[in-house]
Amino acid sequence: MFDFLRKQFVDVIEWLEQPGDIAWRVPFADHEIQHGAQLTVREGQIAAFLNEGTLADYFGPGVHTIETANLPLLTNLMNWDKGFKSPFKSDVVFFSLKEQPGLKWGTAQPVTVRDAEFGALRLRAFGSCSYRLNEVAPFASRVLGTMPGVTAASLEPQLRAAIQTSLAAALGSSGIAFLDLAANQQALSDRIKAEVDKAFAQWGLTCLSFYVESISLPDEVQAHLDKASSMRVLGDLGTYTRFQAAEAIEQAAGNDGGMAGIGAGMAAATALGGAMAQGLGAAPAATPAEDPVAMIEKLHKLVTIGALSQEEFDAKKAELLGRIR
Repeated sequence: MFDFLRKQFVDVIEWLEQPGDIAWRVPFADHEIQHGAQLTVREGQIAAFLNEGTLADYFGPGVHTIETANLPLLTNLMNWDKGFKSPFKSDVVFFSLKEQPGLKWGTAQPVTVRDAEFGALRLRAFGSCSYRLNEVAPFASRVLGTMPGVTAASLEPQLRAAIQTSLAAALGSSGIAFLDLAANQQALSDRIKAEVDKAFAQWGLTCLSFYVESISLPDEVQAHLDKASSMRVLGDLGTYTRFQAAEAIEQAAGNDGGMAGIGAGMAAATALGGAMAQGLGAAPAATPAEDPVAMIEKLHKLVTIGALSQEEFDAKKAELLGRIR
């Protein structure tokens, strides 16, 4: 009884959308719309009449009175040769044309690309993008279908999958070396956005903004890259060896080992420098012959600062003097 009485009054059709809403099908009782119903479409919305799944008439922002005169396509589809005076059956769907921001995307699995410097690399990428509805027809047929509505949250898995495919295509054809990606991040974002826009178009969507926030290598690959970077920073192995020897002397001077500690530290530093040089394919630098007199003077300074005992100095001094022919 209440449903019957409700259908006798003029319908007021409007949609107060919430953030994240993209489409909403008006739930009419028996899908019947009263002649003379008032249709209110707000800014950023479009209302469409669907007859058996076929899009007929559209209404933009404003207040519209539903009658035969402003439903020419629907009138033709329903074969109305005269103005209807009774309820007619049709679907009314509201679509939001507003930007849907904050879609976070990321690669569930690393994307393998060919790098000009490192060869095959597996990259991970993360970022965000925004989009909006651009064409109602493909969206209604391929996304909405017979559902009561569509939200941004329900679209996210489908859009993220399209982004990953577009990301692989864009990275594979970019020709930008991995080490140069940071300097070309905006150009890379624009390239990926163009690919994403093509994928979104099949659902009537358009990509408004696309940002690549981070591109990284798998942890184990990054660790090897860090090691290689460290070796390049070291530079001259001879300088590195002398630095290690100086560090060894300073540490040994503060220990109880005295002269023995100094000798062991210098030997370890020299061995380390030689091993590094051999590992990189370079010949270790030859150690120049030390002048015994100059060596005695250096040892005497160590006695003066307390890093060497007098007994150790006398023993080493006798050894050095024995070398003088």
